[in-house]
Amino acid sequence: MLISQTRNRVITKVSQWSFNLFFAEICKDQPYNNMQKVLIIEDDREIIELLDIHLKDLGCTVAAVDNGEEGLLATKENRFDLIILDIMLPGLNGMEVCRKIRQTDRHTPILMLTALSEEIDKVMGLETGADDYLTKPFSIREFIARVKVIFRRNEEKVSPEIFSDTVSVIKYDGLEIDLDKRKVTLGEVRVDLSPKEFELLVLLASNPGKSYSRKRLLNLVWGYDFEGYEHTVNSHINRLRGKIETDVSVPKYILTTWGIGYRFNEEL
Repeated sequence: MLISQTRNRVITKVSQWSFNLFFAEICKDQPYNNMQKVLIIEDDREIIELLDIHLKDLGCTVAAVDNGEEGLLATKENRFDLIILDIMLPGLNGMEVCRKIRQTDRHTPILMLTALSEEIDKVMGLETGADDYLTKPFSIREFIARVKVIFRRNEEKVSPEIFSDTVSVIKYDGLEIDLDKRKVTLGEVRVDLSPKEFELLVLLASNPGKSYSRKRLLNLVWGYDFEGYEHTVNSHINRLRGKIETDVSVPKYILTTWGIGYRFNEEL
């Protein structure tokens, strides 16, 4: 069922005045060029209303559905700048919806909402193709910060440090990265990567031997510039290694720089 987009009831526990002060501070220097289209796939009407209010404060147009099947149909019939996807949906769950979306759409950002707090559940969500996740209950400030980062990344596409203007294909000992086609092959086999996994790989492979801290990777690839989310980098590195390394316990391409972070093997 399509949920109404004209709700006005404020249900957040944070006062609207306090939120507006916060919102003005973090957004004052970052206007968006175009109105962003957001799809919410969530079966909790109060959460839909809450997100709808604050997304519209960001200048977004918002559509919402309350089950996975209609959510998947909406993504096939419309283009969105962001999909907010709950895991615990009736019928087709969020994991399956995400997996099916990624079969045909590798680029639209997906922010997954989950009441599951175990690390394995978060990793599974990211492995299905989600770009980020929030664990319920979450603060509206964190939600807005995450959404702002995603929108900024949509506009910038990718940090200038990640992609080179002069190199279109990167090759290292059986690993080939085609920047124009966003295609990765290992030997003769194509490797399917999520957008963030691809950007991580390109950044590291473009700068062999250069060690990046988790915080720096978080800033360059996700656009986050605050502490506490380095686990996002760890999860993506682990999944990336699982896809390109023969033996993840003895990696060939992506190496750990102990006490700092990660680097691409400069000896290949």
